[in-house]
Amino acid sequence: MSVACGVECVVVLGCLRWAWKRCTYIGSYDSESWPSATPDEFYAVPRLCRLILAVYEPDILSPKYAPAGGYRLNPDWVVKRVAYDHTLGHAPPYLIYADHDNREIVTAIRGLNLLSESDYKLLLDNRLGKQMFDGGYVHYGLLKSATWLLNAESETLRRLWEESGRCYKMVFTGHSLGSGVAALLTVIVVNHGDRLGGIPRSLVKCYAVAPARCMSLNLAVKYADVINSVILQDDFLPRTPTPLEDIFKSIFCLPCLLFLVCLRDTFIPEGRKLRDPRRLYAPGRIYHIVERKFCRLSAFVKRCGRFPPEVRTAIPVDGRFEHIVLSCNATSDHAIIWIEREAEKALGNLREQDAEVITTPPKVQKFERILTLEKEHKDALERAVSLNIPHAVTSAEEEPPEEGSSAGKEPREDDTGPEEQTDKSFCKNARDNWNEAVEKLFHKSESGKLLLKRDNSASASGSGSTTER
Repeated sequence: MSVACGVECVVVLGCLRWAWKRCTYIGSYDSESWPSATPDEFYAVPRLCRLILAVYEPDILSPKYAPAGGYRLNPDWVVKRVAYDHTLGHAPPYLIYADHDNREIVTAIRGLNLLSESDYKLLLDNRLGKQMFDGGYVHYGLLKSATWLLNAESETLRRLWEESGRCYKMVFTGHSLGSGVAALLTVIVVNHGDRLGGIPRSLVKCYAVAPARCMSLNLAVKYADVINSVILQDDFLPRTPTPLEDIFKSIFCLPCLLFLVCLRDTFIPEGRKLRDPRRLYAPGRIYHIVERKFCRLSAFVKRCGRFPPEVRTAIPVDGRFEHIVLSCNATSDHAIIWIEREAEKALGNLREQDAEVITTPPKVQKFERILTLEKEHKDALERAVSLNIPHAVTSAEEEPPEEGSSAGKEPREDDTGPEEQTDKSFCKNARDNWNEAVEKLFHKSESGKLLLKRDNSASASGSGSTTER
């Protein structure tokens, strides 16, 4: 009897510990080790959020839902506005804007409309592992929508880019449902730049605001140089590994669904998640806007736990927003109006900090990121290969297209077959990388032992100094 009581106490304490850790976990923990973004990286985000908001307006000249300060766009530069009547359910409404001030051609796509049946059909047109594309898995319905949008607007976008002197950036942006369409549209354009007049990869950018999980991990890392995801604090959508179609089936019981997903994922090992090629993730480089900390009180803020928003950025591989945040802000942080507001504040703070650093030396020295964005991308690719993530590559160069993996084609059974061959190739790549590292750091002595080259050079310099003395 005493043994049974002891076991019961241990189980109860374990459950209480788990419940405490889950209930006190906040969104800022996901990026606490990330470096801060710079104003140059983040300056486009508030502006693009306003463009997405403009898609919701029935008349830009007489706006009804304008954010503070207005949309700050030139109505004469709006090339095209497409509503549901013209998309016929193939894609959400979108707007094409020629931004001559910033030398960009922007395609902004709105988010999910809860009253639109076509948006739900778009989300439900998928099953786990249904569509393979460019060496990874993607959401089939979102890919089909991106393909339709490119076919419908490729001539318009190509004409605008050529008229601009072939030097403007081609920017795709979207919120929620639209973010998934924009991200997959970017992947298609990068691989088929000839559709837009041969535009190079360096001039293609995507900003996925409150992104949906729409591509497998290897693709999310591979295209991190062109796709940027913007996440506000506790937003539920980028963290929920449940397929989109299941989320929006249960949208009116979302808290219950999030709790059950959180409970289920507790018992799934991290390695198993990483090795599942069909598991979808938020795309690209992530910019995390953080404005709350656990039980943080301040006399200068109106709400408990809020503080001036900061922006952290990284290309995470393992632990990529895998933790569900049980927060009352999990759904409000998904709203585009709140994201635009906090992004504007965060950009102002970044500019103030940047000016402070230039004019006056900081009292406390802070660690500053030295690595360039290209180096971070390369490191993330190598990290993905070292973790044996399916279909990961060490370079962002285009791989030869596989049969049956192009957009619009149904996946073949070969694509979803056993992973033994791919696992062998990943192990071989990891072993080759390890052998190269060993050769650089060590050398074999006459007795066959491995010696650090640094120790060898140190001993040689020591003997040289002794000889001189």
